[in-house]
Amino acid sequence: MRHSVLLIHLDNFRHNLGVIRKLVGPRVKISVSMKADAYGHGALDIARAAERGGADFLGVATPQEGMELRRAGVVMPILLYGLCLPEEHKLLVQHDISAVAVDDPGIEAFEGAAEKLGRPALLHLKIDTGMGRIGCAPEDAVRLAARIASSPFLRLEGVATHFPCSDEKDLGFTRQQIALFRDLVNRIKAAGVNPGLLHASNSGGVLQCPEANFSMVRPGILPFGYYPSREVARPLDIRPVMELRSRVLFLKKVPAGTPISYGCTYRTPAPTWIATLGVGYADGYPRSLSNRGRVLIKGRTYPVVGRVTMDQVMVDLGPQTEIRRYDEAVMFGPDPAGPGAEDLAELAGTIPYEITCGINRRVPRLVVGAETDGQDPR
Repeated sequence: MRHSVLLIHLDNFRHNLGVIRKLVGPRVKISVSMKADAYGHGALDIARAAERGGADFLGVATPQEGMELRRAGVVMPILLYGLCLPEEHKLLVQHDISAVAVDDPGIEAFEGAAEKLGRPALLHLKIDTGMGRIGCAPEDAVRLAARIASSPFLRLEGVATHFPCSDEKDLGFTRQQIALFRDLVNRIKAAGVNPGLLHASNSGGVLQCPEANFSMVRPGILPFGYYPSREVARPLDIRPVMELRSRVLFLKKVPAGTPISYGCTYRTPAPTWIATLGVGYADGYPRSLSNRGRVLIKGRTYPVVGRVTMDQVMVDLGPQTEIRRYDEAVMFGPDPAGPGAEDLAELAGTIPYEITCGINRRVPRLVVGAETDGQDPR
């Protein structure tokens, strides 16, 4: 085992999923994001917990992410949120992974792959109503939906869009998107096409735009215990799922004026105890937290001092301390007494998504919760 460990609290994840289910109601499907190894939490463990917890879909960013879940025995519906390369259309159809369609060439490629394999390709037409990333132009939506629905080798499983501003206080742009999406869906229906599942809302939409729940929602960070921004109201009892712990590897009493770490960016203002922890930026603890971060040890938080190094972090414990060598230190996690990923993100000038996604695979994973015995290091 290394000096640091990443704990994944599956009980908190299941709790969060239940909170979201209660919020959106029993008739709205929930797609849980598995992107980037489930935002760094471990896609397979989260997928199994999501399936047991009542999720309806799993969302992936690449065909490889979806195929890894299939090969591990996950049978619940999987939706590729992004686009794929020409050689990957056949793989998606083979592995029964639903995919996003945005234009004629993509639709034709899926049609050809499905015809060769003798099984339908499951497609979700993505409409760009304002994200400016992927999606068909609104004026092409009805035609493309009809194109998919008319093919014997394709199935229009859903119609979707995405909100770029749903986590902001000003929802004017998002409400314009909702109105446009509703209008396009009505036009698709008027053309005699069943649009299937309708989905648009990410975490911000789930929290602030219940009228956009439609048939399915796609919350990203919310199931993992964090709100998408500081601008949204926080009415839900959601709990962080990830916890990064390390150990005190060394302690020393130093005099005033002692320089700490590379560049000597910190000098002790008075005699103090310095603890060295076995975690660094190579593990995913951001270097931008140098002289900014705080660490929870034995119920108290202490400042990170000096530059965060590749494998170690220094902490100023003060002139007197009861902390001992090999004591545990919480870098971030669900304990309200210490920092969470959101606190670190604000100090580092980023978002909690980047903090959780950034924990390196050299840090062993330990999955804890009612579905495990707590003895499954990854």
